[in-house]
Amino acid sequence: MGLLGKFFKTKTPVRNKDTGTVVERYWKSFNHAIDGLVYSIKYEHNMIIIFSAAILVSALGLYFQISEAEWLFILFICGVIAACELINSSIEATIDLITSEMHPLAKIAKDTASAASLVLCFVALIGGLIIFIPKFLGLF
Repeated sequence: MGLLGKFFKTKTPVRNKDTGTVVERYWKSFNHAIDGLVYSIKYEHNMIIIFSAAILVSALGLYFQISEAEWLFILFICGVIAACELINSSIEATIDLITSEMHPLAKIAKDTASAASLVLCFVALIGGLIIFIPKFLGLF
């Protein structure tokens, strides 16, 4: 029992973790993360849209030879959008596990998680327009 556990006289809850060496546990964690990514690409249509947009924007970035700062924005926003969508999917799956009823609080949780992804997509769109409109106008 740790110092805080002695002080508060509570036991720290034990999580169900895999056994094995540190390297084996990290390898298993990595594989679980890959499984989640593969699942989301196979079954979450928004991930296909996100990855397609990331490929398109990357191709445009290469074509227009965007600056390092512009690349940093593109890479960061694509990663954050994908991560947010994965979190949104996990929230929806957890709610579906807890209840199959159409509960108003479940709807709020699912809708607001989806809204978080939507907000980031709007930010990405505005950032992309700021980066690429001048480059497209430079073609004419």
